[in-house]
Amino acid sequence: MLPVVAGLLLAVAAGGRGSAAAAEQESPPGSRFVCTSLPLEAAGAGCPVPMQGGALPPEEELRATVLQLRETVLQQKETIGSQREAIRELTGKLSRCEGADGKSAPGTWKKELGKGKDTMGDLPRDPAQVIDQLSRTMQTLKDRLESLEHQLRANVSYAALPNDLREMLQRRLGDLERQLLSKVAELEDEKSLLHNETSAHRQKTETALNALLERVSELEKGNSAFKSPDEFKVSLPLRTNYLYGKIKKTLPELYAFTVCLWLRSSASPGIGTPFSYAVPGQANEIVLIEWGNNPIELLINDKVAQLPLFISDGKWHHICITWTTRDGMWEAFQDGEKLGTGENLAPWHPIKPGGVLILGQEQDTVGGRFDATQAFVGEMSQFNIWDRVLKAEDITNIANCSTNMPGNIIPWVDNNVDVFGGATKWPVETCEERLLDL
Repeated sequence: MLPVVAGLLLAVAAGGRGSAAAAEQESPPGSRFVCTSLPLEAAGAGCPVPMQGGALPPEEELRATVLQLRETVLQQKETIGSQREAIRELTGKLSRCEGADGKSAPGTWKKELGKGKDTMGDLPRDPAQVIDQLSRTMQTLKDRLESLEHQLRANVSYAALPNDLREMLQRRLGDLERQLLSKVAELEDEKSLLHNETSAHRQKTETALNALLERVSELEKGNSAFKSPDEFKVSLPLRTNYLYGKIKKTLPELYAFTVCLWLRSSASPGIGTPFSYAVPGQANEIVLIEWGNNPIELLINDKVAQLPLFISDGKWHHICITWTTRDGMWEAFQDGEKLGTGENLAPWHPIKPGGVLILGQEQDTVGGRFDATQAFVGEMSQFNIWDRVLKAEDITNIANCSTNMPGNIIPWVDNNVDVFGGATKWPVETCEERLLDL
């Protein structure tokens, strides 16, 4: 193209010189030429006008425009690449936020070090701030893209661009905008989901805390449904092998003891087994039982002593039994009176520790194998055990309600007694009311 233009210019110049010489020959002496300036549009229509001031021809200007457009497209590609890197980083951080929910509780977000380039800085610790920051970042990227598009439109004349290049640029801009809008929509969905999960977890945490506070309040009040922790009775209304109560605490090694309790029963024949204590290797370590037409018996280490007690009249009775390993001495009290005494009941045998104490059933194995024919039928209350032999006057004072002396080994309190199989715990009459029943 340039050689053709140069040739044309040379031809025009030569033609001009020839015409000037002919004019000089034909014109009379003394004649002159008058030159008038014409605009470029008029000159371009008839005669070629040389470029003035160093201006480029249209082909060079188009080529410069194309080069400038290529540089703009390359810069835009670099910008898109950096934006994609930022989007990948945001997606990774959001994934780590989601993964952190299984590793630590919400509100304790942890930054993962050494996993990719960090161009956005640390994320806030609040999940809502995380999502807000991501949204602001995506909006900033979109604004930057729109600014680039406006600059491109301002600097480059679309009319001067080839149609295929212009369409390709528009397609790429449209694709990038759609990808950006899609990522913003995904982030909004993640924000909503994260908010819902955080709300659900907060509600679950608050529920657990409220339950814990209620439990603490119950413990502070003594964890008893009764006016006083010891004002209750255990009711065993049927002769079965599944109704019973269990003392949570166990016995230490004992060389003497006193057991006292209130009983009411009208079962016949025999009231059954008010309580039994079994240890590994000896199911009859301590047993109080009235079975069939036999009198009430006290068993220690499977040795037996018959007690002169009579309590199957359907009234409340206060029963106390003492024993010491020295010579196997024992005593039996009913309603504050000593009705019997004896010796040689498992002498020099210490009561073994770590066993199971059952109310209302006789154990053939530790904690089980109950026999319905030996089950206690009735009610009992104030079951206490001491690790010594109480004085007779102390037993009398307990029986006539003039003193309250809980057992120092096994006290009668609500949270120390569990009931099973249909056995129930009820508020009990006051001690004075039980005395009126005697």
